Amino acid sequence: MPPITDSINVIRDLMYGGRITSEERSAISTYVGAGIAIVLAVVGIYFFFLTQKEKKETTTFDPNRPVPGDTVLKGRLKAEEYAVVRGNGSQTPFQNDFWNNEKVGIYVDIITNEPLFASVDKFDGKVGLPTFTKPISKDLLVEVPDNTDEMQRTQVRAKRSNARLGHVFPDPKSPTGQRYVVYSAAFHFVPIDQMKDRGYEAYLTLLDKK
Repeated sequence: MPPITDSINVIRDLMYGGRITSEERSAISTYVGAGIAIVLAVVGIYFFFLTQKEKKETTTFDPNRPVPGDTVLKGRLKAEEYAVVRGNGSQTPFQNDFWNNEKVGIYVDIITNEPLFASVDKFDGKVGLPTFTKPISKDLLVEVPDNTDEMQRTQVRAKRSNARLGHVFPDPKSPTGQRYVVYSAAFHFVPIDQMKDRGYEAYLTLLDKK
């Protein structure tokens, strides 16, 4: 690569109307090409780390990670997901991702990835939505009155993220006396073989019940 002084001389010649030799043109091309390559490399590295950060935040659990704001969520979630967890949206029974999911694993808050329900507590509630006898911990949820659609129900929300999850109903046939009917759009499902790598190793014992 030509020395920097050569490049400075070339620029000076350009500024004062001097003629440029073929060697100087070659030097300009070399420096411009090197500059573009450096810029592209820096941009590439930036977007790589940005992508890795985004992937980590959306696939792993960290209880100390701040809850994303609405601006971030609107860009991160699908329209239906956002409508459910931040609005008053619902999903069509029997036409959602997890209503008949029989895989072993945990269901985590789509906003924070906090574990909320386990597959061992899931059963077919005959309503076309994921149904559980209980959450992993009631301390992770809050219950609020819901009088929408001229019905009196109890809505269930995630305590940390305030995500709207679904509803809880009395159910004398359930071992807990309750059933939690939730929306698939409010959750990610983490299969048991991915739990350790994604930060959920401490929850593996929950799946030893059956």
